[in-house]
Amino acid sequence: MDKNYFATRFRFDPARRAVWRAITEYLQGWIDPRSSILELGAGYCDFINQISAGEKYALDMNRDVAEFCAPNVKFLHSGVEQIALPAESVDTVFASNFFEHLTDQQLYSLSYNLRVLLKPRGKLILVQPNIYYAFREYWDDYTHIKAFSHISLANFVQSQGYTVLHAEKRFLPFSMKSSLPKSYRLTKLYLQLPWRPFAKQMLLIAEKTDVQR
Repeated sequence: MDKNYFATRFRFDPARRAVWRAITEYLQGWIDPRSSILELGAGYCDFINQISAGEKYALDMNRDVAEFCAPNVKFLHSGVEQIALPAESVDTVFASNFFEHLTDQQLYSLSYNLRVLLKPRGKLILVQPNIYYAFREYWDDYTHIKAFSHISLANFVQSQGYTVLHAEKRFLPFSMKSSLPKSYRLTKLYLQLPWRPFAKQMLLIAEKTDVQR
């Protein structure tokens, strides 16, 4: 995203780090701490800085993102069309609130590039607004181009040669812009609930298959 988007819709908030600490701990079970991981649209790097991995890459079109990368995170200033990493060099690709900002052409280009970058049985971990629950506020973000539900997102990744390993149609609230405290303990507790009130974002974890359909 460009600087204007960061200044309006996605302002820096250091309190978000505590929330992402709980989220990364929740997701760590699917990520080998010795593996390599790439985050798309890394933003303020709250996820990539805190996840445990052997090699960590943060990709973003905004050069200023480099300032937020931890010393053990390599910044890649790039769009989705060309990602400067070798073929089959990444174990996991993570993206949060990213796919909805892409056109169909960008999505298919990204999908092809990720299949090239991911190792055999590499994982794709996506956190996305779920239009099924977030239809009222979804288009308040002027950069949203495409909408996914938990059904259409699963169908899309399956069509691109992935097997869905895990899916949660209610994972997190739509936005961290609220009056609720941004707390590690509260987020940790929230993620342990069997039913999560106000959850309008989904989680999908998929594995690259050997042969694309």
